[in-house]
Amino acid sequence: MITELHTEWTVQDICSGFVYNELEGKGLFGMDGKLTIQPEYQRNYIYADGKKDVAVIDSVLKGYPIGLIYFNRTENGQLEVLDGQQRITSLGRFITSRFAIKVNGMEQYFRGLSQEQQQQILNTKLLIYVCEGTEEEIKAWFKTINIVGVPLNEQEKLNAIYSGSFVTLAKEEFSNSQNSNIDKWSSYIKAVANRQEFLACALGWVSKGNIDGYMSMHRRDDNINELKTYFNSVIDWVDCVFPEVYSEMQTIEWGRLYEEHHKKPYNPKEIGVKVAELYADEYVRNKKGIFEYVLGGCVDSKLLEIRIFEERDKKTVYTKQTQEAQAKGVSNCPLCALGNDNNKTRIWKITEMDADHVTAWSKGGSTDISNCQMLCKVHNRAKGNK
Repeated sequence: MITELHTEWTVQDICSGFVYNELEGKGLFGMDGKLTIQPEYQRNYIYADGKKDVAVIDSVLKGYPIGLIYFNRTENGQLEVLDGQQRITSLGRFITSRFAIKVNGMEQYFRGLSQEQQQQILNTKLLIYVCEGTEEEIKAWFKTINIVGVPLNEQEKLNAIYSGSFVTLAKEEFSNSQNSNIDKWSSYIKAVANRQEFLACALGWVSKGNIDGYMSMHRRDDNINELKTYFNSVIDWVDCVFPEVYSEMQTIEWGRLYEEHHKKPYNPKEIGVKVAELYADEYVRNKKGIFEYVLGGCVDSKLLEIRIFEERDKKTVYTKQTQEAQAKGVSNCPLCALGNDNNKTRIWKITEMDADHVTAWSKGGSTDISNCQMLCKVHNRAKGNK
């Protein structure tokens, strides 16, 4: 790969003819159309938080260097930003008065700055390396230099590796913060659009976890129909089955649960009542597990992490059972006492026993001392919810 250092370009040169897409939240072009600020392998613009973007402008006004910037020269002679698109987009957005900074305690847009301050920004020279090489070389270099600042997440790296028509269309759908569907998606997915998190979720679901392989296979596709259809099928299924939305829903593996349960019939009203009942149950410690528990027919109570009996209650019950058993000459495990083997009269140590619900929790039994019995570990594990 060939590199050439340029020190003559100013902020004004780079941001001349700056084009920013508010809908997609990304810088598009600079240098009067000769520079592509966000090629498809680049992540979305993430500096628009009133901190990072402001810090870039503050640094320029104070004469601080804002670091090396790398351009790639394409086969047709055009330039594209290899590294530095967050800084360049911040400069372009400020110069076109899309956000303000504080000067002497007062918010100022670019057009409100003094002529001297405006020229200080516009005339600032940047250190820019222009690189030329094969696609593989450029993308390998892109991954290498993106190790500072805000690190690339895994999906952003995959977007760079498999850039093409599929990634372009997928980002337009799932990485667009203005997409009206995001409110609905956010009920069931904890994600940020411009960090590719909705896209990663959609790809994870449709590929059953093999995102890398799926993106490689579909890289040149001119549509994302399968991706959109599958993603919306999962979201619509969850939305139909569960009539109420709970915050814990955002961290659930809906793609896996869809595969396991979407062919089963459910009554949404009954589901809603059961979920609300479990949410109100003080003994349920894992609220997140409620949804999988209900979808599975309310069988696997381990998903709920039902509150266990207090140690003091277990000791009290153990002492009472043991005293009564010794008086009768039988085992202190009620189920062993009913048998005919050597354990019929065995007195178990407390460490050899487990606390058990007399009436199973799943059948309405409470987790308090009045519903507690001590069983030997073998019988307790065999008893289940019986």
